[in-house]
Amino acid sequence: MKESILLKIENKVATITLNRPEVFNSFNREMALTLQDILDDCEANSEVRAIVLTGNGKAFCAGQDLKEVTSPELNPGFKKILEEHYNPIITRIRNIKKPIIGAINGVAAGAGANIALACDIVVAHEKVSFIQAFSLIGLVPDSAGTFFLPRLIGFQKAQALAMLGDKISAEDAEKMGMIYKSVPLEEFEETLSKLAIKLANMPTKALGLIKELFNMSMTNTLEDQLALESKLQIEAASSNDYAEGVAAFIEKRKPNFKGN
Repeated sequence: MKESILLKIENKVATITLNRPEVFNSFNREMALTLQDILDDCEANSEVRAIVLTGNGKAFCAGQDLKEVTSPELNPGFKKILEEHYNPIITRIRNIKKPIIGAINGVAAGAGANIALACDIVVAHEKVSFIQAFSLIGLVPDSAGTFFLPRLIGFQKAQALAMLGDKISAEDAEKMGMIYKSVPLEEFEETLSKLAIKLANMPTKALGLIKELFNMSMTNTLEDQLALESKLQIEAASSNDYAEGVAAFIEKRKPNFKGN
């Protein structure tokens, strides 16, 4: 059977590719559980210092495979789908202490859109669109869409997109702050490669601590956030990469970060 998820590790970058192009990379149970396992492997692998999540074919991800939920013999039920499929994927994306790039190669709809938005840095090419498609079939956003989207683009805009199911172009997504960058199609692969390699050669421990700070800023008070910044700054300052960064600055050379 064809693998539903592909993994390639090169230049300290793990590229994870959703690989069900015949159904626009929509998730079934096997694919969701496999993605969790691969994310765990990437987290544990010290050779991996940046992760790229992308899709094969015309879509990034169309969300849930509706064939699974409409076939009595296949349907795991929404409780299991959310608690065992999507919620653990989102939690892993946010908690892995390595930068994760959402490389959005095609339409990102429903849970696929919200998995994209959970990534640390989201890059899409100009022909991509994002759709909160849930309301169009009588559902509500899941996969942390109601958490991240209003924080990215504001309450009013986010709620409107969730209710109306509007299709948002990559260019408009960048303008409203939904994603980091929209690039021309012909520049997409080169842009991603340069970005991933850059991140893979940066001080990985510091990037993981930055990720932790931004995660906690979602719910912390100002006082709590200031205290956490102090704590994690002290932790960062004890790293080998900090010592290397300072030495390289003084010696006027390029730093050679090891990620610890």
